[in-house]
Amino acid sequence: MENASVRTLRVLLPLPLADAYDYSVPEGQAFEPGAFVVVPLGKREVVGVVWGEGTGGVARHKLRDIAGRLPALPMADAMRRFVDWVAAYTLAPPGAVLRMAMSVPTALLAPRTEIVYRVAANDHRGAPTADDTALKITSARRRVLEQLKDGPALPIAELAQLAGVGQSVVKTMASIGLIEGVERVMRKRFPQPDGRREGPALSAEQAVAAQGLVDKVLAHGFSATLLDGVPGAGKTEVYFEAIAAALASGRQVLVLLPEIALTAQWLKRFEDRFGAPPAAWHSGLTSLERRETWRAIAEGRVGVVVGARSALFLPFANLGLIVVDEEHDSSFKQEDGVTYNARDMAVVRARLVSAPIVLASATPSLESVVNVSSGRYGAVHLPARHGGRDLATLRAIDLRREQPARGRWLSPPVVEAMKQTLAAGEQTLLFLNRRGYAPLTLCRACGHGIECPQCSAWLVEHRFRRSLICHHCGYAEQPEQACKYCGAVDQFVACGPGVERLAEEAMALFPDARLELFTSDSLMNRDEATAAVERMIAGEIDILIGTQMAAKGHHFPKLTLVAVVDADLGLNGGDLRAAERTFQLLYQVAGRAGRQDRPGRALVQTHMPEHAVMQALVSGDRQRFIAAELADRRAAGMPPFGRLAALIVSGPEPAAVDNVCAALARRAPQGEGITTLGPSTAPLALLRGRHRRRFLLKTRRDIALQPLLHGWLARIGLPGSVRLQIDVDPYSFL
Repeated sequence: MENASVRTLRVLLPLPLADAYDYSVPEGQAFEPGAFVVVPLGKREVVGVVWGEGTGGVARHKLRDIAGRLPALPMADAMRRFVDWVAAYTLAPPGAVLRMAMSVPTALLAPRTEIVYRVAANDHRGAPTADDTALKITSARRRVLEQLKDGPALPIAELAQLAGVGQSVVKTMASIGLIEGVERVMRKRFPQPDGRREGPALSAEQAVAAQGLVDKVLAHGFSATLLDGVPGAGKTEVYFEAIAAALASGRQVLVLLPEIALTAQWLKRFEDRFGAPPAAWHSGLTSLERRETWRAIAEGRVGVVVGARSALFLPFANLGLIVVDEEHDSSFKQEDGVTYNARDMAVVRARLVSAPIVLASATPSLESVVNVSSGRYGAVHLPARHGGRDLATLRAIDLRREQPARGRWLSPPVVEAMKQTLAAGEQTLLFLNRRGYAPLTLCRACGHGIECPQCSAWLVEHRFRRSLICHHCGYAEQPEQACKYCGAVDQFVACGPGVERLAEEAMALFPDARLELFTSDSLMNRDEATAAVERMIAGEIDILIGTQMAAKGHHFPKLTLVAVVDADLGLNGGDLRAAERTFQLLYQVAGRAGRQDRPGRALVQTHMPEHAVMQALVSGDRQRFIAAELADRRAAGMPPFGRLAALIVSGPEPAAVDNVCAALARRAPQGEGITTLGPSTAPLALLRGRHRRRFLLKTRRDIALQPLLHGWLARIGLPGSVRLQIDVDPYSFL
């Protein structure tokens, strides 16, 4: 659009701003939509993306010129539409979403270059001649020439090493014209997985499921398919066939995994299947690795990417398939910044690029189950374990009748089963989804618990690290001997078990057993997690004690016993997904047992064996549990049959927070099928020093939340100290 004969363009900046800004195009220059450009903002320059034609509503004297462009490939139209879609759905500023798509600013700059050497035009690669003698072509120089003969140009260090000479030899040869140096863009070489490589033999059921997914890939159109199979059914090998089809057709693949700790065995299986590893995308990459990987993906030089939820915003040049493994996992939901569910947004991205998406799980989310029943998603089922192996037998241990010894947490049936397992040379997994030594430390004298000064939460004792830690904000302090409330000395008592306390008990019961913890505290990075998995597979661990890191995705051939120490842990609180999550977690952890040629069993300690979750686990009747849970959700109008949005108001001063809440309550949306709950004090009333209140907006499925939220919040002003976070489709209710 023209503004006084000056063309303007909208440029979106990776900042939490409400919209793109208009900038003028300098005479004689052109910028296409998606171009990465440098623009002035105040007294600084920032990088943004051309989002389209200018609005024309800015006075000429206020317009500022686009300063220049960056030498990166333009952001694709589908990616720009994806940014707009995520922003509109989550009510996040578009610039905040764009920032996730521009997570590696250095990748937008000109790539580094290097000097490589090749034989000069008047080369000397034949037999020695009189000219050779004049040019003093020694044996060392001839080795350099032979190395370059019919081969690519090489950097000086690599050429010298391959020829077995010093770098000075190469430099001298260049100075006298025997070889010549040329400038080349430095690009990391990524191994290329081979989609035509033959995979393992599939069972009849796997082959049918795999062909269904391959057909979707070859159709080159959008589809969403739920791959539903019991633990050990071989879901990974099935969707590997879809990956092979995408690679063979020259298209890229994105695989999302919920936990980076899950990738160790997955990566090995992938490399065995395709002959090369995929490109990984996670927080453990160095800045150089992130830059090289980002550019290679944008340039189409990477075939397969496996990563955490942030990989969804990578600049794929030709995305042909998305796989979301463990699609039910709650870690796909980002809670900070832009709140989004990577599983749901992955479906949107697949639709925008006309590619199929596969959602794989042994315990699908109820949302996906309903999408299958309504026909929005297709489904393929693997109802039995690969090779005809039986699922682990599961028994609920009623702790009201079979109590552990005083001061202990393992019931007699679990202890006896562990003895039998150790005697047979097999492995045990003790599962407790609680890190540290004890979740609460009390003073016997006055009854006070040790709390976090920044959060309304107890400090968790980590005895092995000799510290008390808040699992919400990271605050830590050293244990003290005297109570700060009453002054009593040596009166602290640990209440309840964590994995460290469980390890202490297991070591006392089985002193000769080889025991190891498998938690995010004990395994600080991916390499440590990979090493622990390898020790478990090699049989170097007898008893593995783990949190949810150990519950899914792992294949331990000698693991035959799983004991869940506190199965009721996830059922507490007011989370509408509590029963669903508990069933998924316990079903998955039980599925770790008996995956090879030895039968497995799972023992689940509970005070509520009559609970629907425990009954479903023991009976193995997953469909009955899903039907009952869906009936409850439908009756209450809760997701997936209704819509929810949470509003979290927070600030350092409770009075200011309450004033904003009062204003929100007065203007809350009303109407048929609309319910506003709150304000109420959040379960975590104080988090990182900020006081928190919550609203919950609930509507029928056919009512769009976003327009209601826009109208509601447009009339509310926020003081600078108060923050308002909007969470569409909340997963956490803390």
